Amino acid sequence: MGIVSIISLWFIPVLIGFILLYGTFKRVPTYESFVEGGKEGIKIAISIIPFLIGMLVAISIFRASGALDFFMNLIRPLMEAVGIPTEIIPLSIIRPLSGTAALGMTSDLIATHGPDSYIGRIAAVLQGSTDTTFYILTVYFGAVGIKKMGDALKVGLLADFFGIIIAIVIVSLVW
Repeated sequence: MGIVSIISLWFIPVLIGFILLYGTFKRVPTYESFVEGGKEGIKIAISIIPFLIGMLVAISIFRASGALDFFMNLIRPLMEAVGIPTEIIPLSIIRPLSGTAALGMTSDLIATHGPDSYIGRIAAVLQGSTDTTFYILTVYFGAVGIKKMGDALKVGLLADFFGIIIAIVIVSLVW
């Protein structure tokens, strides 16, 4: 067994043990704090559910209505003109909306084209270079009651846009 395997096997238990021992040393009621944190975690999870359901319904409507296909067909000529594979367009659109849907699309692209293909590499790098902006704004901002999220949306989408462009450029340069 390699050193990395040993470290990864023992890291979390040692960290938890250290936190419990440190808390006990500092005279913090560790068990009571753990239970209180668990209660708070459950309350937060329950408060996030409506936002999560709303986001999932919106994504389903977006895909089922044909809006995704319409948008893909609209920008397809431009993408082909600059040499960007049209197969990654749906991933680029869905990634800011849903991480799970984007992961499914990435898996499908890799299964179809192969992990070492140009499209497979772009999909993998894009998956790691962008974030689920709308999901973050809807679920987390909604859970803590932030109503004005216009600037965060602009910055998040701008970061996603540059993440997509840089993923394509990096894959083109490296492979």
